[in-house]
Amino acid sequence: MADSPARVDPQRVDPVRIDAWLWAVRQFKTRSAATAACRAGHVRVNGERAKAAQPVRPGDEVRVRVDGFDRMLVVRQTLVKRVSATVAATAVEDRTPARPPREAVPTVPMRDRGAGRPTKRERRDLDRLRGR
Repeated sequence: MADSPARVDPQRVDPVRIDAWLWAVRQFKTRSAATAACRAGHVRVNGERAKAAQPVRPGDEVRVRVDGFDRMLVVRQTLVKRVSATVAATAVEDRTPARPPREAVPTVPMRDRGAGRPTKRERRDLDRLRGR
């Protein structure tokens, strides 16, 4: 008995749209979020800015900016449909360097919410802190 045309093979070797692949390997919660990231310029394929419809193939390097840090991913397998986390882990190779520890990242001083406008003295302190 032949496969019915309605069946979709989740593991494909032909090119797949970058937004669909990022959604399928669970880098974004929705496909529209992946498309928005492409439009905003947060996705690069082989060093070039990627549009949402750009195809990716096994071996392509994908850089995705998430929370101010770049994630470096290598396409191992092209997926069209969202799959389980274990299958998604086999479809992507994560080459992202480890994030710096929280102590190494400088913190930005924040005013309490509802504290009103800063006084002149507080503005001078903020300017001195920012190096102005």
